[in-house]
Amino acid sequence: MRPYALHHVSINVSDVDAARDFYTRVLGLTERTDRPDFSFGGAWLDAGGQQVHLIEAEVPPELGQHFALAVTDLDGVVAELRALGVAVADPVPVS
Repeated sequence: MRPYALHHVSINVSDVDAARDFYTRVLGLTERTDRPDFSFGGAWLDAGGQQVHLIEAEVPPELGQHFALAVTDLDGVVAELRALGVAVADPVPVS
């Protein structure tokens, strides 16, 4: 098997509305309108050519789960997030 791209990542969130606001207003993702009517809350968001699915469910303990967004100006994004009051650790560029 040789995947050609990542389609989506799912993130458990306890408050879908707050998470949707953060990912759309702060991070600039856009909400999709084609999410099926599942039996649980959530939202599907576009992040470039991939998707982030917010799932209303118990949030797992902090054990390193994460995903990364590629940006063209890392220092500028960090400054913008910090200006919005988001706690951001000093970044380390990766390739």
